[in-house]
Amino acid sequence: MTITRRLFLASLAAVAATTAFAEEVPAPDLSQEPFAVKDEENKIEFKYRRKEVDFESAEAPGTIVVDPKKRFLYLILGNGKAIRYGASVGKQGRTWSGSASIGRMEKWPTWTPTPEHLAEFPKLAKYLPDGMPGGPENPMGARALYLYQGDVDTIYRIHGSHDPSLIGRKKTAGCVSLLNVDIIDLYNRVQMGTKVVVLEY
Repeated sequence: MTITRRLFLASLAAVAATTAFAEEVPAPDLSQEPFAVKDEENKIEFKYRRKEVDFESAEAPGTIVVDPKKRFLYLILGNGKAIRYGASVGKQGRTWSGSASIGRMEKWPTWTPTPEHLAEFPKLAKYLPDGMPGGPENPMGARALYLYQGDVDTIYRIHGSHDPSLIGRKKTAGCVSLLNVDIIDLYNRVQMGTKVVVLEY
């Protein structure tokens, strides 16, 4: 088949459009972290890797939108674009929806087992009352964003994960978890008071 100029130009346009739709977002600098953080995106499905994508939303730039059903988290950039992160969604992440704002931000947060965790794993009682210190084995990962409605803690968290195999699945120790490298990236892009919209499951 002879490739015409028109077909060649159309092919270039298609490639350019694809690139614009799914542009990889560079990883954040991890050299200053108190614990080693690996960029483990090669361990998750390609579609759950951090990308800049086309995403139409009525929300203002800087807003976080969580889609628990599809297991994606979006940071709205504006002009029909967003950074999309693959997520793992736990039971708590599937039972609450609505609007909130980031009321607390922590690096390498402590984790306190819930009554549900204790019922299933009684040995976790050793972490009461002060919680499990932050670190590589902590299920909250490298960062945590705590969602509030006014002064009320929704108990909804966006946090890191110590297990990359969970990304894209309906299973996590908390609400919504991202790869550690991704939650660090997100943490660096948002601030206290950032609006978060959690869609219905």
